[in-house]
Amino acid sequence: METITLNLPAAVALTDEQFYQLSIANEEWRLEQTPEGELIIMPPTGGENGIRNSDLNLGLGLWNRQTRLGKVFDSSTVFQLPNGAKRSPDAAWVLLERWEALSAEDKRKFPPLCPDFIIELRSQSDSLETLRAKMRYYRTNGCRLGWLIDPQTPLVEIYRLSEDVAEVINFSFDQPPTLSGEDVLPGFLLDITPILNP
Repeated sequence: METITLNLPAAVALTDEQFYQLSIANEEWRLEQTPEGELIIMPPTGGENGIRNSDLNLGLGLWNRQTRLGKVFDSSTVFQLPNGAKRSPDAAWVLLERWEALSAEDKRKFPPLCPDFIIELRSQSDSLETLRAKMRYYRTNGCRLGWLIDPQTPLVEIYRLSEDVAEVINFSFDQPPTLSGEDVLPGFLLDITPILNP
């Protein structure tokens, strides 16, 4: 199934609470919203991408369990970005101090912040250009480091808050890169070999 985008006229624009309630009432779908109010309906993840997402979150979660520097989120978490977009990265991490500064209700619902680090993993139904636009949303909303991993091409694009242009790493399946969390996730390294062979 393909991703569907619905254009909502201003007269029926959703408030943050309405978007939250709509998402809860339709748990079988992943819903996102652009700053312009477009509603994006994404199909459930297939088996291979489920394995890949699980591997991403496992690596990030184990590193975070050791360092205790922040909180790790999976692809079912919606973040309300400063520009009004509501997005769900495949994996996300938020610095502990920023998470603890949220109210109990903000933690329970869709956190009103942009993660410090995100990973987007391209699936068969994803357009590379759409994912690149999503990565730019994260960066312009304060994400300090983001990885777009495309097992199909294959390539990795690294988005940094301080740089307007993403670093592109093209690679072969027999020599995949190891990605560094740099100064955002000190000591975190991700070998993407398991992601290429689910």
